[in-house]
Amino acid sequence: MLEQENRKWTRDETILAFELYCTIPSHQVTTQNSQIIQLSNAIERTSNSVKLKLQNFKSYDPSYTQDGRTGLSHGSKLDAEVVREFLQNWDSLVFEANKIKEKYDLGTPPQSEESFEENLITHGYDKQSLQKIRVGQSFFRRTLFSAYGGKCCITGLPIPELLRASHIKPWSKSNDINEKTNPHNGLLLNVLHDIAFDRGYITIGLDNKVIVSDKLSDYTDEFTENALKKYSGGKISLPNKFKPDEQFIEYHNEMIFLG
Repeated sequence: MLEQENRKWTRDETILAFELYCTIPSHQVTTQNSQIIQLSNAIERTSNSVKLKLQNFKSYDPSYTQDGRTGLSHGSKLDAEVVREFLQNWDSLVFEANKIKEKYDLGTPPQSEESFEENLITHGYDKQSLQKIRVGQSFFRRTLFSAYGGKCCITGLPIPELLRASHIKPWSKSNDINEKTNPHNGLLLNVLHDIAFDRGYITIGLDNKVIVSDKLSDYTDEFTENALKKYSGGKISLPNKFKPDEQFIEYHNEMIFLG
């Protein structure tokens, strides 16, 4: 169905568009993108209208504008309100967007890591809670894959099956309002560095450089040297939006890193 001329965007439509803005790489924001086409069909708008809406969000996103970049200048008051609201409450964005998707029959297959889900099951979460967690993890993973261009921020490894959306402040220690699904609380890491980061053998400083724990000094083998130690002092590849937040980095430095 063709888009009605000058029909204003609703709050529900704007939320769906902002959720897509967070999870789609900037270079894929085109009228031919399958996700943009799917959303445009669901809300009965043109794919060009959805594309322009995603570009409008850039103007209100500090993670995009802090480097001097700008989005389109035709954003609405509603665009600004939605962005500002959910930048302060990422979990609500995931929850509300999922409810709206159900209304429009827009499904998003969960992409949580199996090991993460198995850990949740062993802790006795009920089905409803587990489903909510899966949706949140899917959003978190998709957002980090988009922001980091699908590559490990330390090594550049591009193989999706070997990458993990890693929380800086651990998921178990994060709150349900603005930390568990917050992309500023994440790094895209390969499985080895994800585990090393989780166990405190490596961290990153406020200058975004890799710091290797002195605990590894006892290991002089070639593999440990090449896989971990050699990255000490190297700067991670920063995402195109949603850069790591200093509060989460400081938490990891103080509470997780082995020193």
